[in-house]
Amino acid sequence: MTEVRPTQAASASLWERDEEVAAIGRALDRLCAEETSSGSLLVLRAEAGLGKTALLAETRRIAEARGCTVWSARGGETLSSVPFNVVRQLLQPALLSLMPEEAREYLGDWYDIAGPALGIADPGDRQADPQGVCDGLVAAVRRLARREWPLVLLIDDAHWADQETLRWLAAFSERLAEQNVLVVVARRPGEVSGDSARHLDAIADAGDSVSTLSALTPEATAGLTRATLGAHADGPFCREVWAVTGGNPYETVELLAKVQENEFEPTEAAAGELRALNRAARGGGLVARLETLGIEATRFAWAAAILGTGITVDLVAELATMGVDDAVRCAELLRSARILTEPDPAGVQPDDGEFQFVHPLIATAVYNSIPDALRTAMHGIAARVVTDNGRGAAVAARHLLEVHPDGDEELVEQLREAAREHLAVGAPDAARRCLERALVEPPRAEIHAHVLHELGCATLLTAPAVTIDHLQRALALPGLDGDERVDAVYRLSQALLHNDQLEEAVRTVEAEAARQSGPTRLRLQAVQFMWEGIHGEAASPGRSARLADLAATCTGRDNSERALLILRGFDAMARGENAEEVAELCDRALVNGRLAPGLGWTDPEWGLELPMMLASAYAFTDRLDRAETLYNEALRAYESVGWSGGHLALAHAYVGLGHRRRGRLREAEESLAFAERVGRRLPLHWSATCNLVDTLLARGHVEEAWDIAERYGFAPPYPSTIVLPDPRSVRGRLLLAVGRTKDGINELEAAEKAAAVRGHHNPVLVPWAVDLARALANEDPARAARLAAELRRHAERLGTDTAIGEALRCAAALETGQRAVRLAERAVTYLEASPCQYEHAVARVEYGLAARSAAELRRGLTLARSCGADGLVLQAEAALATGLL
Repeated sequence: MTEVRPTQAASASLWERDEEVAAIGRALDRLCAEETSSGSLLVLRAEAGLGKTALLAETRRIAEARGCTVWSARGGETLSSVPFNVVRQLLQPALLSLMPEEAREYLGDWYDIAGPALGIADPGDRQADPQGVCDGLVAAVRRLARREWPLVLLIDDAHWADQETLRWLAAFSERLAEQNVLVVVARRPGEVSGDSARHLDAIADAGDSVSTLSALTPEATAGLTRATLGAHADGPFCREVWAVTGGNPYETVELLAKVQENEFEPTEAAAGELRALNRAARGGGLVARLETLGIEATRFAWAAAILGTGITVDLVAELATMGVDDAVRCAELLRSARILTEPDPAGVQPDDGEFQFVHPLIATAVYNSIPDALRTAMHGIAARVVTDNGRGAAVAARHLLEVHPDGDEELVEQLREAAREHLAVGAPDAARRCLERALVEPPRAEIHAHVLHELGCATLLTAPAVTIDHLQRALALPGLDGDERVDAVYRLSQALLHNDQLEEAVRTVEAEAARQSGPTRLRLQAVQFMWEGIHGEAASPGRSARLADLAATCTGRDNSERALLILRGFDAMARGENAEEVAELCDRALVNGRLAPGLGWTDPEWGLELPMMLASAYAFTDRLDRAETLYNEALRAYESVGWSGGHLALAHAYVGLGHRRRGRLREAEESLAFAERVGRRLPLHWSATCNLVDTLLARGHVEEAWDIAERYGFAPPYPSTIVLPDPRSVRGRLLLAVGRTKDGINELEAAEKAAAVRGHHNPVLVPWAVDLARALANEDPARAARLAAELRRHAERLGTDTAIGEALRCAAALETGQRAVRLAERAVTYLEASPCQYEHAVARVEYGLAARSAAELRRGLTLARSCGADGLVLQAEAALATGLL
C-alpha cells in the first residue's frame, strides 16, 4: 500500500496537502522575486479541523526561511463583535515597535484617521467616517509593506473576523495590484451571513486561488497513524482510525495522542476502543475530560473562554475568583491536557496574553459548556475586570452585551460610552449594537429619549428606515430639549429624505418650527427650505416667494440667517434671476470671504448641502473663481478628516464640475471618473454620471458617453433631487449626438416641462433650449425661432457672458448669410469675456466657419486643443485642410 506522506519538516496535519503547499511556495516565489511585482491572495476553505491552521503555520515556516516578514491574526467566535479586532492583531505589533514619530511618518496623513481604529492613537472629537478609516487602513498596510518587504499576512478563522476587518480586507484585496504583499486567508464555508458574507465573497473573488481542503483518505490516515504510533500499526486498526475520525486531521491527531496516553497497542484487538477515545477528545467528551482535572481547573478554563483573548493568569484569577498560585497550577494542568497552550512566539501579539486555546474547537466547546446563567454572570464580571485593568468601555462592551437586562443605570452609561468610542473610530455598527442593548436594559425614563436619539444618529447612514423609528420615538418622549431636540428633528428629516419620504420630511421640520421661536425657528425654517430646494418646487407651492421674503430680513448675523441667504441665492440662480444679485446674496452669507464656522463641508450641524448649494450658485453665474475655491476646500477638508467614501467622491464630482465649466475637459473627465465610482442610483452618482456624460460629449467622445450612460442607467426615471446640470437636458443632447433625433427631441421637451414646474430658467443650468431649437430648425423653424428668442430673454435676465453668448450662438445657428455671421461674432465677443473656455472655443470655430475666416478657425482650434475638445479639433482641422471655408 502506498502511503501519502507530508513534506519534510511539515506537521501531521499537512498530509495530502502537497498541492496547497506548492501553491504557497509559488506565491512566495513571486513575492520575493521583485519588490515592484503585484501582490497575491490565497484563500483556504475547509470545515473545522481539516488543516487550515496547519497550512498557515507551514506558510509562516517557509516564508520566514526565505527572509520574509510575517504578520498574523485570527478571528474568534466570541470576538466577532469587537470592531477592528483582527486587523489590530495584524498591524499593532509592527506599529507599536516604532517610535510614535516613526509611526506618524509611515502613516502620514492617515495616522489620525486609521490610528484610533488600530489602537495606536487617541480618536478625535468627531465621528469618524467608516470608509475613510477603511481607506486609511489600506494605506497603512501599503506603506508598511514597502518598509517590510517581502511581507506576508496570515489571517486564520476569517469567518469569525469582525465586520470592520472584513470590510478592510475586501477593499485591500481589490487593490493588491498596487502593493507587493502575500495574503493568505483561512475560513470555513458558510458560518456567516449579511455584510460579513458579502465581504468574504468579495475577498474570495479577488483571490488568485481558492483551495477547498478535503478530509484525509484512508491511505493518508494509515500513513499518519503509523508515523505516530509505529510501523507495526495494523491495517484494521488504521482503517478504524479513519472511520472514527472521518479523515479529519485534527481529530486524527488528537485521537492518536489519546491512544499513546492510554498505551494501547495499535492492533485490531484495540480498534474497538477508538470510538470511546474519540468522544473523549471533543465535544461532550472534552468537557468530561476537563472535569476530571478538577473544579478549579474547570473554572480557570471557563474564565479563559469568557475572556477569549488576552488570557493571563492574573486576569483569569480575578475573573475566576481564585488565588494566583492556584491559577498558575490550573494553567499548567490545562496546558498538559492540551486544552491551553502558550502562543507561538513567532506570531504573538501585544494583547495575546500568556495562553490561548490549542484549537478554536476546544475554545468553543469549553465556552458552550458553561451553564447559561453562570456564563452571563461571568461576562458581567469580565466587563468590570477589563475596565479595572484600563482597557476601556469599548473593550468591556462585548461582555456587557451578554449580560441579562436588569435596569442597571451604570450598565446603560457604560454602553453609551462604548458607543461613543466605537463611533469615534469608525465602527457605527458596533455603536448600534451597544445602544440597542442599552434600550433593552432599559434606561431610566429621563434618558430614554437621549439613547434613542444617539441610536438614530448611529444608524443614519446605514439604515434610514430604522433611524426614522428611533428618532420618532425619541421625539415623542420627554427629555429632548433645546439644541438636542432640533438636532433630532434635523436627523429625522435627513432619514426621511434618504427613505424617499420628502413630504413627510418637510412636514416634520415645518411642524417643529411652528413650536419654536427665535433662532431655533429660523434654523428649522432654513432646513425646510433646503430640503424643498434640493427636491423641487412641487413639495411646496409658492416656496420661492416665501423664501425671498424671509431672506430679505436677514443680514447674515448668525448661521441660520447665513443659511437662508445661501438658499435664496441658490434659488435665485436656478430661477435665472440677475447674476449680480445672486452673487451679492451669496457673498453676504460668507464671513470675510469664507464659510462661517459651523457651515463648513465637514460640520455636522448643517451638513454639506449648504456649501454645495453655495458653490453651485457661484458656478452657474460665471463666478467660477469662488466656486472652485469652495470645491477645492471641500476636497482638502474631506481628505484631512479621512472622509473618503461618498464625501470625497462628492468633492471630486464638484471639482470636476468646476473643470467642466472652465473648459478643462481632460481634468474634468479624470475627476468625474473617480467620483462616479459610488453606489449606483444615489443622487451623487446621478450628478457624477451626468457631468461625465456632458464632459465626454464636449470632448467629442460620443460612443464613450453612450457606454457610460448605458452602463450606469443614465435614463428615466430621474431622481427627485436636483442634479447639476439638468440630466434631461444632457440626455437629450446625448440622444441627438448618437443619431436618435426623435428621442432626443422628446427628452428635451420633457426637460422643458420639468424646468417649468420647478421654475428653473437659468439657461446654463438647464440648457435644453439650445439643443431643442437646433434640433427643430428644419422640422419646425417657427418654433425653433420662438425658443431661441425665449432663450435670449432668459439669458439677458441672468446677465452672464456665458448665458448671453450661448443664446447668441443658438440664434446664429438658425440664421443664414450675414445675419448669421454678425450673431456668431457677437457670441464670440461675449464668450471671450466668459470664464468658460470650451464654449468660447466652439463659438470661435462656428464664427470661423460662418465668416469663412481661416484666422478665426485657427484661434478656435488652439482653444479647442487646450480644452481637450477632440471632436471640435477634428472639425476645425478638417475645415482648414479641405478648404471648406
